[in-house]
Amino acid sequence: MTKCRITVLKRHFDEELAKEYGVKGIGKCPMLKEGQIFYADWSRPEGFCDEAWKAIYQYVFALAHGCGIFYYNDWIEKPGVAICSCNDGLRPVIFKIEKTDEESVINYTPDKE
Repeated sequence: MTKCRITVLKRHFDEELAKEYGVKGIGKCPMLKEGQIFYADWSRPEGFCDEAWKAIYQYVFALAHGCGIFYYNDWIEKPGVAICSCNDGLRPVIFKIEKTDEESVINYTPDKE
């Protein structure tokens, strides 16, 4: 298994939906910023939004385990890359996930009971 680099590409904000459904003062995601980079394999990186992780972890896991092209070669042209977003409908964050050559290392001793 290898690590994946997760880059925050964009933070969107849907003013129309927020005006109708959002709380007063809502804006772009306060958790993440464009250009931030995280590395992950099987677990959420420190400082990464829990909800965003739930939305993208399956792509990280697939790339970390060697997936090259998703679906039927009708989504992302570049092998080893996925473009995903969190599931916040008012202020979604767009991520680029890339497979790296850096091997993952288990930093704990598994319990073998």
